[in-house]
Amino acid sequence: MIYLNFTDLNEETQERLLANSKEDVKRNYGKDIMDYATQHNTNLDEMLDEEAMRNLYSYTYVFNI
Repeated sequence: MIYLNFTDLNEETQERLLANSKEDVKRNYGKDIMDYATQHNTNLDEMLDEEAMRNLYSYTYVFNI
């Protein structure tokens, strides 16, 4: 069995997965993140990027070879 992580993938795939992850984070936690960013005067886009990166490591990658 071969195990890969996010950094083993090519740049185009990383960008696509990051965009998908960002949409997942917005859908699941968008209101909570927006409220937190407003209360603590932090940049919403930066928080979404950080959470999207954390979210990527909860994915299970399946490849057809």
